[in-house]
Amino acid sequence: MYNLPKEVQEILDKFKTAGYEIYIVGGAVRDLLMKKDIHDWDFTTDAKPEEVLKIFPEGFYNNKFGTVGIPVKNTSEVDVYEITTMRKEGLYTDFRHPKDISWTNKIEEDLSRRDFTVNAMALDSKGNIIDPFNGQEDLQKKLIRAVGDPNKRFQEDALRLIRAIRFATQLNFKIEEVTKNAIAQNVALIKNIAFERIKDELFKILELENSYQGIILLREVGLLQLILLELEKCFGIIQVGPKHARVYDIGEHSLLTLKNTPSPDPLVRLAALLHDVGKPDTAQTQGDGNVTFYGHDVVGGKIVLKIAKRFNLSKAQTEKLYRLVRWHMFTVSEHQTDSAIRRFIKNVGLKNIDNMMALRIGDRLGGGTQRETSWRMEKFKERIKQVLIKPFSISDLKVNGNDVMKELGIKPGPKVGEILQKLFEEVLEDASKNNREYLLNRIKQFAQ
Repeated sequence: MYNLPKEVQEILDKFKTAGYEIYIVGGAVRDLLMKKDIHDWDFTTDAKPEEVLKIFPEGFYNNKFGTVGIPVKNTSEVDVYEITTMRKEGLYTDFRHPKDISWTNKIEEDLSRRDFTVNAMALDSKGNIIDPFNGQEDLQKKLIRAVGDPNKRFQEDALRLIRAIRFATQLNFKIEEVTKNAIAQNVALIKNIAFERIKDELFKILELENSYQGIILLREVGLLQLILLELEKCFGIIQVGPKHARVYDIGEHSLLTLKNTPSPDPLVRLAALLHDVGKPDTAQTQGDGNVTFYGHDVVGGKIVLKIAKRFNLSKAQTEKLYRLVRWHMFTVSEHQTDSAIRRFIKNVGLKNIDNMMALRIGDRLGGGTQRETSWRMEKFKERIKQVLIKPFSISDLKVNGNDVMKELGIKPGPKVGEILQKLFEEVLEDASKNNREYLLNRIKQFAQ
Protein backbone atom coordinates (compact mmCIF):
# COMPACT_ATOMS: atom_id res chain seq x y z
CA MET A 1 0.00 0.00 0.00
CA TYR A 2 1.07 3.56 -0.65
CA ASN A 3 1.18 6.16 2.09
CA LEU A 4 -1.44 8.62 0.87
CA PRO A 5 -2.35 11.97 2.45
CA LYS A 6 -5.30 11.79 4.85
CA GLU A 7 -7.60 13.90 2.67
CA VAL A 8 -6.85 11.74 -0.40
CA GLN A 9 -7.58 8.53 1.49
CA GLU A 10 -10.83 10.00 2.78
CA ILE A 11 -12.00 10.66 -0.82
CA LEU A 12 -11.21 7.05 -1.78
CA ASP A 13 -13.03 5.72 1.30
CA LYS A 14 -16.17 7.81 0.69
CA PHE A 15 -16.55 6.49 -2.87
CA LYS A 16 -15.92 2.93 -1.74
CA THR A 17 -18.58 3.27 0.98
CA ALA A 18 -21.03 4.68 -1.58
CA GLY A 19 -20.41 1.66 -3.84
CA TYR A 20 -18.47 3.34 -6.64
CA GLU A 21 -15.08 2.67 -8.20
CA ILE A 22 -12.52 5.46 -7.74
CA TYR A 23 -8.96 5.76 -9.04
CA ILE A 24 -6.08 8.19 -8.66
CA VAL A 25 -4.87 8.99 -12.19
CA GLY A 26 -2.40 11.00 -14.23
CA GLY A 27 0.71 12.73 -12.98
CA ALA A 28 -0.04 11.88 -9.35
CA VAL A 29 0.45 8.16 -10.04
CA ARG A 30 3.58 8.84 -12.06
CA ASP A 31 5.09 10.99 -9.32
CA LEU A 32 4.04 8.51 -6.63
CA LEU A 33 5.98 5.78 -8.43
CA MET A 34 8.95 8.12 -8.86
CA LYS A 35 8.80 9.03 -5.15
CA LYS A 36 8.36 12.71 -6.01
CA ASP A 37 6.33 15.29 -4.11
CA ILE A 38 2.77 15.41 -5.40
CA HIS A 39 1.02 18.76 -5.68
CA ASP A 40 -2.01 17.85 -7.80
CA TRP A 41 -4.25 14.87 -7.09
CA ASP A 42 -6.68 13.90 -9.86
CA PHE A 43 -9.29 11.15 -9.68
CA THR A 44 -11.58 9.28 -12.05
CA THR A 45 -14.69 7.34 -11.09
CA ASP A 46 -17.60 5.39 -12.54
CA ALA A 47 -19.96 7.70 -10.64
CA LYS A 48 -21.75 10.26 -12.80
CA PRO A 49 -21.18 13.95 -11.97
CA GLU A 50 -24.56 14.26 -10.24
CA GLU A 51 -23.73 11.16 -8.16
CA VAL A 52 -20.37 12.65 -7.20
CA LEU A 53 -22.18 15.77 -5.98
CA LYS A 54 -24.39 13.62 -3.76
CA ILE A 55 -21.27 12.22 -2.09
CA PHE A 56 -19.71 15.68 -1.89
CA PRO A 57 -22.50 18.30 -1.68
CA GLU A 58 -19.87 21.02 -1.33
CA GLY A 59 -18.50 20.14 -4.77
CA PHE A 60 -19.13 22.06 -7.99
CA TYR A 61 -18.99 21.45 -11.72
CA ASN A 62 -15.51 22.37 -12.92
CA ASN A 63 -16.10 21.96 -16.67
CA LYS A 64 -18.49 20.45 -19.19
CA PHE A 65 -16.51 17.21 -19.48
CA GLY A 66 -17.84 15.62 -16.32
CA THR A 67 -15.32 17.06 -13.88
CA VAL A 68 -16.39 17.98 -10.37
CA GLY A 69 -14.20 20.14 -8.14
CA ILE A 70 -14.00 19.12 -4.48
CA PRO A 71 -12.73 21.75 -2.00
CA VAL A 72 -10.52 20.02 0.55
CA LYS A 73 -8.87 21.72 3.50
CA ASN A 74 -5.19 20.88 3.50
CA THR A 75 -3.41 22.28 6.59
CA SER A 76 -4.24 26.01 6.51
CA GLU A 77 -5.20 26.15 2.81
CA VAL A 78 -8.10 24.87 0.75
CA ASP A 79 -7.16 22.79 -2.29
CA VAL A 80 -9.53 21.78 -5.06
CA TYR A 81 -9.26 18.16 -6.12
CA GLU A 82 -10.74 17.22 -9.50
CA ILE A 83 -12.88 14.10 -9.89
CA THR A 84 -13.84 13.20 -13.45
CA THR A 85 -16.28 10.55 -14.56
CA MET A 86 -14.54 7.87 -16.63
CA ARG A 87 -15.23 8.50 -20.28
CA LYS A 88 -14.67 7.57 -23.89
CA GLU A 89 -14.18 10.27 -26.49
CA GLY A 90 -15.42 10.69 -30.02
CA LEU A 91 -13.68 12.31 -32.96
CA TYR A 92 -11.64 15.49 -32.52
CA THR A 93 -12.54 18.10 -35.12
CA ASP A 94 -10.57 21.10 -33.86
CA PHE A 95 -7.31 19.44 -32.76
CA ARG A 96 -8.26 20.30 -29.20
CA HIS A 97 -11.65 19.00 -28.01
CA PRO A 98 -13.57 15.78 -28.70
CA LYS A 99 -16.81 16.30 -30.63
CA ASP A 100 -18.63 14.14 -28.13
CA ILE A 101 -17.95 12.08 -25.02
CA SER A 102 -19.69 9.14 -23.38
CA TRP A 103 -19.36 7.63 -19.93
CA THR A 104 -17.71 4.28 -19.28
CA ASN A 105 -17.13 2.08 -16.27
CA LYS A 106 -13.92 0.58 -17.65
CA ILE A 107 -10.76 2.25 -16.40
CA GLU A 108 -8.76 0.88 -19.35
CA GLU A 109 -10.99 2.77 -21.79
CA ASP A 110 -10.52 5.98 -19.84
CA LEU A 111 -6.73 5.54 -19.74
CA SER A 112 -6.60 4.85 -23.48
CA ARG A 113 -7.57 8.46 -24.30
CA ARG A 114 -4.65 9.95 -22.32
CA ASP A 115 -1.51 11.44 -23.85
CA PHE A 116 1.60 9.52 -22.73
CA THR A 117 2.11 6.13 -21.11
CA VAL A 118 3.69 7.58 -17.96
CA ASN A 119 0.50 9.60 -17.47
CA ALA A 120 -1.86 6.73 -18.37
CA MET A 121 -1.70 4.75 -15.13
CA ALA A 122 -4.22 4.52 -12.31
CA LEU A 123 -4.11 3.56 -8.64
CA ASP A 124 -7.23 1.95 -7.20
CA SER A 125 -8.53 2.22 -3.64
CA LYS A 126 -6.79 -1.05 -2.71
CA GLY A 127 -3.37 0.21 -3.79
CA ASN A 128 -3.18 -1.69 -7.08
CA ILE A 129 -1.60 -0.09 -10.15
CA ILE A 130 -3.59 -0.35 -13.39
CA ASP A 131 -1.10 0.03 -16.23
CA PRO A 132 -2.44 -1.18 -19.59
CA PHE A 133 0.14 0.71 -21.67
CA ASN A 134 3.34 -0.22 -19.78
CA GLY A 135 3.88 3.20 -18.24
CA GLN A 136 5.92 1.69 -15.42
CA GLU A 137 8.32 0.17 -17.93
CA ASP A 138 8.71 3.54 -19.66
CA LEU A 139 9.36 5.16 -16.27
CA GLN A 140 12.19 2.71 -15.77
CA LYS A 141 13.54 3.38 -19.26
CA LYS A 142 13.00 7.15 -18.80
CA LEU A 143 10.97 7.47 -21.97
CA ILE A 144 8.08 9.68 -23.04
CA ARG A 145 5.93 7.50 -25.30
CA ALA A 146 2.50 8.29 -26.72
CA VAL A 147 -0.40 6.06 -25.76
CA GLY A 148 -1.20 3.93 -28.81
CA ASP A 149 -0.77 5.60 -32.21
CA PRO A 150 1.20 8.85 -31.63
CA ASN A 151 -0.15 10.42 -34.83
CA LYS A 152 -3.70 9.95 -33.54
CA ARG A 153 -2.80 11.34 -30.11
CA PHE A 154 -1.29 14.51 -31.60
CA GLN A 155 -4.17 14.96 -34.03
CA GLU A 156 -6.59 14.77 -31.09
CA ASP A 157 -4.89 17.63 -29.28
CA ALA A 158 -2.03 19.36 -31.09
CA LEU A 159 -0.84 20.97 -27.85
CA ARG A 160 0.45 17.50 -26.93
CA LEU A 161 3.28 18.19 -29.39
CA ILE A 162 4.70 20.71 -26.93
CA ARG A 163 3.57 18.81 -23.83
CA ALA A 164 5.79 15.90 -24.91
CA ILE A 165 8.74 18.28 -24.93
CA ARG A 166 7.73 19.69 -21.55
CA PHE A 167 7.44 16.28 -19.87
CA ALA A 168 10.75 15.12 -21.35
CA THR A 169 12.43 18.26 -20.03
CA GLN A 170 10.68 18.16 -16.66
CA LEU A 171 11.48 14.50 -15.99
CA ASN A 172 14.84 14.52 -17.78
CA PHE A 173 13.56 11.72 -20.04
CA LYS A 174 14.08 11.04 -23.72
CA ILE A 175 11.21 11.02 -26.20
CA GLU A 176 10.71 7.54 -27.62
CA GLU A 177 11.80 7.44 -31.27
CA VAL A 178 8.42 6.69 -32.91
CA THR A 179 6.75 9.38 -30.78
CA LYS A 180 9.49 11.90 -31.59
CA ASN A 181 9.19 11.19 -35.31
CA ALA A 182 5.44 11.66 -35.08
CA ILE A 183 5.98 15.06 -33.46
CA ALA A 184 8.24 16.10 -36.33
CA GLN A 185 5.70 14.85 -38.88
CA ASN A 186 2.79 16.68 -37.24
CA VAL A 187 4.39 20.00 -36.25
CA ALA A 188 2.11 21.93 -38.62
CA LEU A 189 -0.86 20.97 -36.43
CA ILE A 190 0.35 23.48 -33.82
CA LYS A 191 -1.00 26.21 -36.10
CA ASN A 192 -4.48 25.15 -35.00
CA ILE A 193 -3.72 26.00 -31.36
CA ALA A 194 -4.21 29.48 -29.91
CA PHE A 195 -0.92 31.17 -29.08
CA GLU A 196 -2.13 31.82 -25.56
CA ARG A 197 -2.26 28.05 -24.93
CA ILE A 198 1.14 27.66 -26.58
CA LYS A 199 2.49 30.40 -24.33
CA ASP A 200 1.25 28.56 -21.23
CA GLU A 201 3.18 25.42 -22.21
CA LEU A 202 6.25 27.43 -23.22
CA PHE A 203 6.28 29.19 -19.85
CA LYS A 204 6.02 25.82 -18.08
CA ILE A 205 9.12 24.75 -19.99
CA LEU A 206 10.92 27.98 -19.15
CA GLU A 207 10.19 27.48 -15.44
CA LEU A 208 12.14 24.21 -15.45
CA GLU A 209 15.72 24.12 -14.21
CA ASN A 210 17.03 22.73 -17.51
CA SER A 211 14.68 24.80 -19.65
CA TYR A 212 17.30 25.38 -22.34
CA GLN A 213 17.21 21.64 -23.09
CA GLY A 214 13.50 22.00 -23.72
CA ILE A 215 14.13 24.80 -26.23
CA ILE A 216 16.73 22.61 -27.96
CA LEU A 217 14.14 19.84 -28.22
CA LEU A 218 11.55 22.25 -29.63
CA ARG A 219 14.05 23.16 -32.32
CA GLU A 220 15.07 19.56 -33.07
CA VAL A 221 11.51 18.54 -33.90
CA GLY A 222 10.74 21.71 -35.88
CA LEU A 223 8.35 23.39 -33.42
CA LEU A 224 10.55 26.36 -32.57
CA GLN A 225 10.28 27.93 -36.01
CA LEU A 226 6.48 27.82 -35.71
CA ILE A 227 6.40 29.18 -32.16
CA LEU A 228 9.32 31.62 -32.18
CA LEU A 229 10.48 32.14 -35.74
CA GLU A 230 12.31 35.27 -34.58
CA LEU A 231 14.58 33.10 -32.43
CA GLU A 232 14.99 30.42 -35.10
CA LYS A 233 16.38 33.10 -37.44
CA CYS A 234 19.25 33.67 -34.99
CA PHE A 235 20.82 30.28 -35.67
CA GLY A 236 23.60 30.24 -38.24
CA ILE A 237 24.59 33.90 -37.81
CA ILE A 238 28.09 33.91 -36.32
CA GLN A 239 29.22 36.56 -33.85
CA VAL A 240 32.79 37.46 -34.74
CA GLY A 241 34.65 40.21 -32.95
CA PRO A 242 36.81 41.17 -29.96
CA LYS A 243 33.85 41.27 -27.54
CA HIS A 244 33.02 37.62 -28.04
CA ALA A 245 35.26 35.31 -26.01
CA ARG A 246 34.13 32.31 -28.07
CA VAL A 247 32.60 32.01 -31.51
CA TYR A 248 28.94 31.07 -31.16
CA ASP A 249 26.13 31.77 -33.51
CA ILE A 250 23.43 34.05 -32.10
CA GLY A 251 21.01 31.19 -31.52
CA GLU A 252 23.57 29.15 -29.58
CA HIS A 253 24.48 32.22 -27.54
CA SER A 254 20.80 32.81 -26.78
CA LEU A 255 20.38 29.24 -25.52
CA LEU A 256 23.49 29.54 -23.34
CA THR A 257 22.24 32.88 -22.01
CA LEU A 258 19.00 31.19 -20.99
CA LYS A 259 20.95 28.35 -19.39
CA ASN A 260 23.08 30.73 -17.32
CA THR A 261 20.47 33.31 -16.29
CA PRO A 262 20.00 32.88 -12.51
CA SER A 263 16.30 33.65 -12.29
CA PRO A 264 13.34 31.25 -11.93
CA ASP A 265 10.98 33.80 -13.50
CA PRO A 266 9.83 32.44 -16.90
CA LEU A 267 9.42 35.98 -18.24
CA VAL A 268 13.03 36.85 -17.37
CA ARG A 269 14.13 33.58 -18.95
CA LEU A 270 12.13 34.43 -22.06
CA ALA A 271 13.89 37.81 -22.17
CA ALA A 272 17.23 35.99 -21.89
CA LEU A 273 16.24 33.77 -24.79
CA LEU A 274 15.11 36.71 -26.92
CA HIS A 275 17.57 39.43 -25.89
CA ASP A 276 19.44 39.26 -29.22
CA VAL A 277 16.52 38.71 -31.63
CA GLY A 278 17.30 42.08 -33.20
CA LYS A 279 20.71 40.92 -34.41
CA PRO A 280 19.71 39.14 -37.65
CA ASP A 281 18.15 42.38 -38.94
CA THR A 282 21.12 44.54 -37.94
CA ALA A 283 24.09 42.31 -38.84
CA GLN A 284 26.81 44.05 -40.87
CA THR A 285 30.24 42.73 -41.83
CA GLN A 286 32.98 45.36 -41.51
CA GLY A 287 36.08 45.67 -43.66
CA ASP A 288 38.20 43.84 -41.07
CA GLY A 289 35.80 40.90 -41.04
CA ASN A 290 34.14 41.72 -37.74
CA VAL A 291 30.36 41.43 -37.63
CA THR A 292 28.51 44.25 -35.89
CA PHE A 293 24.91 44.55 -34.74
CA TYR A 294 24.49 48.25 -34.03
CA GLY A 295 21.02 49.09 -32.77
CA HIS A 296 20.00 45.46 -32.27
CA ASP A 297 18.64 46.30 -28.82
CA VAL A 298 16.25 48.88 -30.31
CA VAL A 299 15.16 46.51 -33.08
CA GLY A 300 14.90 43.65 -30.58
CA GLY A 301 12.62 45.72 -28.37
CA LYS A 302 10.21 46.24 -31.27
CA ILE A 303 10.30 42.54 -32.14
CA VAL A 304 9.43 41.36 -28.61
CA LEU A 305 6.47 43.74 -28.54
CA LYS A 306 5.08 41.81 -31.52
CA ILE A 307 5.83 38.50 -29.78
CA ALA A 308 4.11 39.72 -26.61
CA LYS A 309 1.03 40.65 -28.61
CA ARG A 310 1.03 37.27 -30.34
CA PHE A 311 1.21 35.46 -27.00
CA ASN A 312 -1.43 37.77 -25.52
CA LEU A 313 0.82 38.79 -22.63
CA SER A 314 -0.60 41.20 -20.09
CA LYS A 315 0.36 44.86 -20.18
CA ALA A 316 2.70 44.39 -17.20
CA GLN A 317 4.32 41.30 -18.74
CA THR A 318 4.76 43.07 -22.07
CA GLU A 319 6.41 46.07 -20.45
CA LYS A 320 8.77 43.90 -18.42
CA LEU A 321 9.80 41.82 -21.43
CA TYR A 322 10.30 44.94 -23.55
CA ARG A 323 12.41 46.76 -20.97
CA LEU A 324 14.70 43.77 -20.41
CA VAL A 325 15.35 43.29 -24.13
CA ARG A 326 15.40 46.96 -25.16
CA TRP A 327 17.86 48.09 -22.47
CA HIS A 328 20.06 45.01 -22.00
CA MET A 329 23.01 46.80 -23.63
CA PHE A 330 23.43 49.25 -20.73
CA THR A 331 26.94 50.64 -20.19
CA VAL A 332 28.79 49.75 -16.99
CA SER A 333 31.32 52.21 -15.61
CA GLU A 334 32.60 53.04 -12.15
CA HIS A 335 32.55 56.75 -13.02
CA GLN A 336 28.92 57.14 -14.14
CA THR A 337 27.15 60.23 -12.85
CA ASP A 338 24.03 60.19 -10.73
CA SER A 339 22.00 61.36 -13.71
CA ALA A 340 23.31 58.45 -15.84
CA ILE A 341 22.41 55.98 -13.11
CA ARG A 342 18.95 57.51 -12.79
CA ARG A 343 18.49 57.26 -16.53
CA PHE A 344 19.37 53.56 -16.33
CA ILE A 345 16.84 53.01 -13.52
CA LYS A 346 14.16 54.91 -15.43
CA ASN A 347 14.76 52.90 -18.61
CA VAL A 348 14.92 49.50 -16.95
CA GLY A 349 12.32 50.14 -14.28
CA LEU A 350 12.99 50.03 -10.57
CA LYS A 351 11.28 46.63 -10.22
CA ASN A 352 13.40 45.14 -13.00
CA ILE A 353 16.90 46.02 -11.80
CA ASP A 354 17.57 42.59 -10.27
CA ASN A 355 16.07 40.92 -13.33
CA MET A 356 18.34 42.93 -15.61
CA MET A 357 21.36 41.98 -13.53
CA ALA A 358 20.38 38.32 -13.82
CA LEU A 359 20.08 38.73 -17.60
CA ARG A 360 23.52 40.38 -17.75
CA ILE A 361 25.02 37.41 -15.86
CA GLY A 362 23.44 35.01 -18.36
CA ASP A 363 24.64 37.15 -21.26
CA ARG A 364 28.23 37.18 -19.96
CA LEU A 365 28.42 33.45 -19.24
CA GLY A 366 26.52 32.67 -22.42
CA GLY A 367 29.19 34.50 -24.39
CA GLY A 368 32.02 32.39 -23.02
CA THR A 369 33.18 34.63 -20.17
CA GLN A 370 34.24 32.53 -17.18
CA ARG A 371 33.14 34.91 -14.42
CA GLU A 372 29.54 35.99 -13.92
CA THR A 373 30.49 39.50 -12.89
CA SER A 374 33.32 42.03 -13.04
CA TRP A 375 34.68 44.65 -10.67
CA ARG A 376 33.10 47.35 -12.85
CA MET A 377 29.71 45.67 -12.54
CA GLU A 378 30.07 45.47 -8.76
CA LYS A 379 30.96 49.17 -8.65
CA PHE A 380 27.96 49.88 -10.86
CA LYS A 381 25.66 48.02 -8.45
CA GLU A 382 27.05 50.04 -5.56
CA ARG A 383 26.42 53.26 -7.46
CA ILE A 384 22.80 52.19 -8.02
CA LYS A 385 22.36 51.63 -4.29
CA GLN A 386 23.85 55.05 -3.54
CA VAL A 387 21.61 56.80 -6.03
CA LEU A 388 18.49 54.99 -4.83
CA ILE A 389 19.04 56.41 -1.36
CA LYS A 390 18.66 59.88 -2.86
CA PRO A 391 15.32 61.32 -3.98
CA PHE A 392 14.38 59.91 -7.34
CA SER A 393 11.48 62.15 -8.29
CA ILE A 394 9.78 65.37 -7.25
CA SER A 395 7.39 63.35 -5.11
CA ASP A 396 10.37 62.40 -2.91
CA LEU A 397 10.92 66.02 -1.88
CA LYS A 398 10.16 66.92 1.73
CA VAL A 399 7.85 69.67 0.47
CA ASN A 400 5.02 69.62 -2.04
CA GLY A 401 2.85 71.91 -4.14
CA ASN A 402 0.68 72.86 -1.17
CA ASP A 403 3.76 74.14 0.65
CA VAL A 404 4.73 76.26 -2.36
CA MET A 405 1.24 77.80 -2.64
CA LYS A 406 1.05 78.47 1.11
CA GLU A 407 4.48 80.09 1.40
CA LEU A 408 4.07 82.24 -1.71
CA GLY A 409 0.34 82.88 -1.46
CA ILE A 410 -0.28 81.73 -5.02
CA LYS A 411 -2.94 79.56 -6.65
CA PRO A 412 -2.40 76.28 -8.51
CA GLY A 413 -0.62 76.79 -11.81
CA PRO A 414 2.60 76.27 -13.79
CA LYS A 415 4.57 78.41 -11.33
CA VAL A 416 4.15 75.76 -8.61
CA GLY A 417 5.62 73.03 -10.85
CA GLU A 418 8.51 75.26 -11.95
CA ILE A 419 9.55 75.93 -8.36
CA LEU A 420 9.31 72.24 -7.39
CA GLN A 421 11.46 71.34 -10.40
CA LYS A 422 14.13 73.87 -9.35
CA LEU A 423 14.11 72.48 -5.81
CA PHE A 424 14.42 68.96 -7.15
CA GLU A 425 17.42 69.90 -9.31
CA GLU A 426 19.16 71.33 -6.24
CA VAL A 427 18.51 68.16 -4.25
CA LEU A 428 19.83 66.02 -7.10
CA GLU A 429 23.13 67.83 -6.79
CA ASP A 430 23.18 67.66 -2.99
CA ALA A 431 20.88 65.14 -1.26
CA SER A 432 21.52 66.79 2.12
CA LYS A 433 19.35 69.70 0.98
CA ASN A 434 16.28 67.48 1.01
CA ASN A 435 15.12 68.61 4.42
CA ARG A 436 11.91 70.50 5.04
CA GLU A 437 13.39 73.55 6.78
CA TYR A 438 15.89 74.27 4.01
CA LEU A 439 13.36 73.77 1.23
CA LEU A 440 10.76 76.02 2.88
CA ASN A 441 13.38 78.78 3.14
CA ARG A 442 14.28 78.31 -0.52
CA ILE A 443 10.61 78.64 -1.49
CA LYS A 444 10.43 81.98 0.35
CA GLN A 445 13.50 83.17 -1.56
CA PHE A 446 11.66 82.61 -4.85
CA ALA A 447 9.22 85.36 -3.78
CA GLN A 448 11.99 87.94 -3.51
